[in-house]
Amino acid sequence: MRLLVVNGPNLNLLGTRRPDVYGDATLGELEMRCRDWGRALGFEVSTFQSNHEGAIIDRLHAAIGDAGGIVINPGALGHTSYVLHDAIEATAIPAVEIHISDVTSREAWRAESVIRPACIGAIWGKGIEGYREAMEMLAEHLR
Repeated sequence: MRLLVVNGPNLNLLGTRRPDVYGDATLGELEMRCRDWGRALGFEVSTFQSNHEGAIIDRLHAAIGDAGGIVINPGALGHTSYVLHDAIEATAIPAVEIHISDVTSREAWRAESVIRPACIGAIWGKGIEGYREAMEMLAEHLR
């Protein structure tokens, strides 16, 4: 089964942007780990990153009939993008929202997620290990 891992705006800067908050792993390292974690769970992992909301929505739509699950780190779009919520919901593919940092202990606006209701779960504050946990949540959900 294929699993899609989507990373949103600014996540291309992992490893250099606020390593005190987001860690020092690069996006390439994260994607490699996601493929390894997914393989261990029986998933073939495909990754995608964009700084553009429309490109993310297009990729989610393209996953229909191709992916059995989605791990999505929407970045700040998770707090503002109702259209992203609708796109996740429209795919009817189980999705888990992930945030590397603890969004509940940062600025107040980060604590709210408008996409969370379209997802089967959410993980935050566990660094990139949260992606592994999100994949495990999907594996359990899909059994």
